[in-house]
Amino acid sequence: MMRGLRFLLYLAAVAYLGAAAVLYFTQRQLLYRPDVTIAEVPPALPRAVSQQILTADRETLNAWVVPPAEGKPVLLYLHGNAGNLSGRAARFAALTANGNGLLAIDWRGYGGSTGEPSEDGLMRDAEAAYATALALAGSPQRLIIIGESLGTGPAIMLATRQAAAGLILDAPYSSIRDVASDRYWMFPVSLLLVDPFRSDLLIGKIKVPLLIMHGDQDRVVPIRFGEKLFALAPEPKEFMRVPGRGHLVLAIPDVMARAQAWIDQVVNR
Repeated sequence: MMRGLRFLLYLAAVAYLGAAAVLYFTQRQLLYRPDVTIAEVPPALPRAVSQQILTADRETLNAWVVPPAEGKPVLLYLHGNAGNLSGRAARFAALTANGNGLLAIDWRGYGGSTGEPSEDGLMRDAEAAYATALALAGSPQRLIIIGESLGTGPAIMLATRQAAAGLILDAPYSSIRDVASDRYWMFPVSLLLVDPFRSDLLIGKIKVPLLIMHGDQDRVVPIRFGEKLFALAPEPKEFMRVPGRGHLVLAIPDVMARAQAWIDQVVNR
């Protein structure tokens, strides 16, 4: 009987270690879910043009650029982990309808951009995009950084290193380590994770006004992780809790209206 029990425990241990190994070797496929199709500018963005941006490590990023109307800011948009720019066209149209400019990139490995995504790679992409957006805006005080889901990590990083008028985060996380540990609680995620995206260690260093928005029914990045991040952030800051909504809320009309009003306020303060 004891021999049989030991054998079952052995099988359980082998299965557990095997599952942990699969999680380790496939984690980037789970985190990054690109649509590699080249994202062409749609008719919904008649003022937009495609542009290529070169990163410091020689990758080429596909970008959409909407020039700002006179007196309007430029919005630097860093998207989430799935799809490409094409899936955000309606959101971009709403953000630029009042004359705001826009620069949105597809991460390396997404939407026709070269390379393979990683935490370090996305940070390099964000830095290259910032330089191009700043040239378009003409001044940091005419530039708003917007991060969506996974893109909130690089957006926060930029706000600790570069000047801007404000930072908007849609469904942010305290860290990918926190989110992954919650989802895969049965594994030692902190030991396995190669791209932890520790926004919790960076958010206290930002020096720009902050707006966080989060749906309270978000099951991709539960709102408690956005609230944890908000608690660590310095003033001035604002948290927009959106009742009954799930992952990503900026495109909801009343949320978009509040975000546009906030942008006008921080740019013209």
